Amino acid sequence: MSDHVTLVEVGPRDGLQNEKQAISVEDKVALVNDLSDTGLSIIEAGSFVSPKWVPQMANSDAVLQQINRKAGVRYTALTPNLRGFEDALAAGADEVAIFGAASEAFSQKNINCTIDESLARFAPVIEAAKANGLPVRGYVSCVLGCPYEGDIAVSEVARVAQTLLEMGCYEISLGDTIGVGTPGSTAKMLDAVMQVVPSSYLAVHFHDTYGQALANILVALEKGIRVVDSAVAGLGGCPYAKGASGNVASEDVVYMLHGMGLTTGIDLEALVKVGHTISQRLGRDVQSKVGKALWAAKAD
Repeated sequence: MSDHVTLVEVGPRDGLQNEKQAISVEDKVALVNDLSDTGLSIIEAGSFVSPKWVPQMANSDAVLQQINRKAGVRYTALTPNLRGFEDALAAGADEVAIFGAASEAFSQKNINCTIDESLARFAPVIEAAKANGLPVRGYVSCVLGCPYEGDIAVSEVARVAQTLLEMGCYEISLGDTIGVGTPGSTAKMLDAVMQVVPSSYLAVHFHDTYGQALANILVALEKGIRVVDSAVAGLGGCPYAKGASGNVASEDVVYMLHGMGLTTGIDLEALVKVGHTISQRLGRDVQSKVGKALWAAKAD
């Protein structure tokens, strides 16, 4: 089992997509550039969805075109359909992601179609990505609960994850979109998924609504998963999941991993600084406990 854990930094996309205030292209570019200097190897820089539905992501093409690309860092984007893929390709995305759900109700609210219809829509995206040499990552939303349906059957999570893998996704990120999971429910869900998708193809994506994200990540690590999605300063929330708080904070995850003797290649001090900078720009408090503690200690 590897001692290295890869963090997928989703702050510039999942972290900012739910912000009410307009965020300039310059601020988004600065955030991605700052994150590129922390040792992160994968940064989700934008989303090519309809600006009508997620207005905050309307300028993702400009962001990808203006960032300073650092060697060894992959800059990725969400692409729900072929049009989104073509726009992401033109903007220079190194990798694209498609996003399904384990909940029928959430799928309808989020992308206005059934789960199976969403999977069918992804086929041409995967085909086009393969033709252009771009890797495709798959997201599964609501793996531990849905704001409309409540509990979700683990068999459905496993089915969607397996389908995405078979369609050609190199990795499947399992998302607790509303942050209701606990170590117990996380273990049951992962056990079900890992019967059909090996741990080496899985990542986890936890929101921290109920303060369970780090505990849930620990369960995933114990089961051999070595890729974790997180957002600097705990930014985020889902526009289609009322009350869902931000993603687990990257600073908190890195601190825990390093404390366990695992490696990430990330400079925690630099990451804390980025978290404070973007939080100041947004006029909000840092949501990372580690970010707050280390910043306070530095001030002393």
